[in-house]
Amino acid sequence: MSFARDAGLQGMSDSTQAPTTVANLSVAMFTVADPDAALAYYTEKLGWEVRADVRFGEQGENRWLEVAPPGSTGRLALNPPMGGETPGGGGIGVEVADVRAEHARLKAVDGVLIDSEPMTAPGAPLLFMMRDPDGNHIAVVETPPAR
Repeated sequence: MSFARDAGLQGMSDSTQAPTTVANLSVAMFTVADPDAALAYYTEKLGWEVRADVRFGEQGENRWLEVAPPGSTGRLALNPPMGGETPGGGGIGVEVADVRAEHARLKAVDGVLIDSEPMTAPGAPLLFMMRDPDGNHIAVVETPPAR
């Protein structure tokens, strides 16, 4: 028996839906007040790398900016607010091999906002919460052991 079926949820096994063509969840997006300040935060404070920094539009008035931890296949786009949005309010999770070591490393970096000590809960991995200067939340989660 399936939890989704028991809860009345329909999934891709429903023959009335076409199968997805999505192959990967690869780009998360955060709204930031100042892309240059956000770029400095993610690269200089967190140690991430630039994956894309491209101007586009008729006059180059727009910018596509992506950062990621070294070696990551996923990326984080840093976008200015659009349509009356305010910066912040997003959330992602990132994995590390040793949550306590990463917590100690980031706690020592001036300007990194750590919201919690490493914590566990039944059924959840060891993690701590932090946020960027715009108020976007990052859950730093310990990589689960291999099965």
